[in-house]
Amino acid sequence: MGTELEEWLEGAGIDTLTICGYMMQMCCDTTARRAFHLGYAVEFLSDATGTLALSNEAGTVTDAELHRAILTTQGSRFSHVMETGKWIERVSRGE
Repeated sequence: MGTELEEWLEGAGIDTLTICGYMMQMCCDTTARRAFHLGYAVEFLSDATGTLALSNEAGTVTDAELHRAILTTQGSRFSHVMETGKWIERVSRGE
């Protein structure tokens, strides 16, 4: 939000975003959802994203549980979730 990224992507003719990174429940998840709502195809790399366990007044969740939850919600609507090896194969084939 508040950057020129969307204009740059449009100008470059990019229609697909690949998501990888850390603290996936924040930046990765938000970016993927926003991209989906803007009409981009989104690829979410399951083994190139990560997070930490969280604990607060609402409860506790392990890193593995949170990782799985984000991948599950992303794959249910917003993104095509896959491992990096599969993504590399697809890119190599020009998909």
